[in-house]
Amino acid sequence: MKTENVSRTVLAAGVGAVFAATALLYAPEFAPGLFDDGPPPAPGPVARAVLAANAGTQASLPDLAALIGDRETWLKKHPADDASWAVLGAAYTERGARLGDASYYPRAERALRRSLEVLPAARGNLDAQLGLGALANARGDWKTARTWGEAVAKKNPKRWSAYPVLIDAYNGLGEYASARKAMASLEELHSGAAVSGRAAQTYRDRGWREDAWAAATDAVAQAETPAEKAAALGRLGDLAWERGEPEEAVAQYGTALGVVPDHGPSLAGRARARAALGRTAEALGDYRAVLARLPLPEYVLEAGELCESLGLDEDARSQYERLRTRTWTHSAYGEVVLGLFEADHGDADAAVRRLKAEWERGHRSVRVADALGWALFRAGEPKEALEYAKKATDEGLRSALFSYHRGEIERALEEFGPARRHLAEALRINPRFSPLLAPKAEAAVAALGEPPDELPDELRSASGGGGASEGVPAGGAEVPAPRETPEAPRP
Repeated sequence: MKTENVSRTVLAAGVGAVFAATALLYAPEFAPGLFDDGPPPAPGPVARAVLAANAGTQASLPDLAALIGDRETWLKKHPADDASWAVLGAAYTERGARLGDASYYPRAERALRRSLEVLPAARGNLDAQLGLGALANARGDWKTARTWGEAVAKKNPKRWSAYPVLIDAYNGLGEYASARKAMASLEELHSGAAVSGRAAQTYRDRGWREDAWAAATDAVAQAETPAEKAAALGRLGDLAWERGEPEEAVAQYGTALGVVPDHGPSLAGRARARAALGRTAEALGDYRAVLARLPLPEYVLEAGELCESLGLDEDARSQYERLRTRTWTHSAYGEVVLGLFEADHGDADAAVRRLKAEWERGHRSVRVADALGWALFRAGEPKEALEYAKKATDEGLRSALFSYHRGEIERALEEFGPARRHLAEALRINPRFSPLLAPKAEAAVAALGEPPDELPDELRSASGGGGASEGVPAGGAEVPAPRETPEAPRP
């Protein structure tokens, strides 16, 4: 089972404009010809971090750490430097998101608020406002992120770095039309790996798989740093995994890990794909490695479910207990993961309460809709559950998990035609989408059997009692709407 989280998005783009304000602090390193005629020295780690962020790419974690240390030292002697406070806050946010370390977020907020104290928003401190927007996204506070992002975009519509903040916020709120408009603005104002990577995610969310793959491939070619190349290759691995090609996914993740050996998202992705290929010992090794480095709740849940599927009950219980006892404030989609965990392995009523609270906060993404629908189903409310399951599947994202959830809900409601279609669709999208749920999907399809040969009464009367009516198969199953291009006219 896989749930996306904001640490996989390009946070550097939202932070880039903040770092840009410090470029002149390192002018001798960036443009030595301005000061002497000697050959330009190679950029040091601090300058590399600034250059990467200005381009909207990811700095390496060691370079990011160097920048943090540099600004901390500087600010001890220059506490009135609003730009450096903003840089420090943004760097804390990015490091916290990429390491899954929530302890960086309070530090980020203090630094960004200090920047606003020195130079208030009313006087044009856009850097700190963008930093607070990126921080809110990392925490999963989409409404606050939208507020900060829109304030900056209104003040300066040409500021490209406002739009990644807005894209994340709109997606988290389920405001997909606004997210697409923000993406269009970003493409008009900026280019490079960060933009191509976001375009790939936008296409993927609409079900445009070939376009997503092309954009993700462009991101690999455009990547300017090892960290950004690893992220782009990991994205290709994700796309291959989601369309049911685990061998290709393993290859892409392996290439990413060749660039950045401890790239957490690619370790988790390779674990997922290796498990699908039956290479479970290697998968467990990858999960151990990623959980030691990047213990996001979705990875903990995946590791636990793999252990459960292998009969390693003690190991599974250990991972599930880890989910129950830790506070996952560093994961933007932590509430979704915990809701799914409770629905499948704990208290379904508690899952409903948790996820309804998210929905009432305005967090109405397809991920929340799917998880809430599933929790309601597991709590014995399939009719209400179906409303949310439809919201999740009708937006365009081709998700085996979403289709499986909807199919099981429809089966419980004795809507056997749609249930058969959605369960089969889940297996067609990705036959091994979950070590626990894919076998259940296969069993459900087998239990439903083939569609009946005769028409239902309502269709028989509509066709005059003869064969199938126009546009309806002889078995009476509904004709599925086009899935690859959701905008196409429905039949």
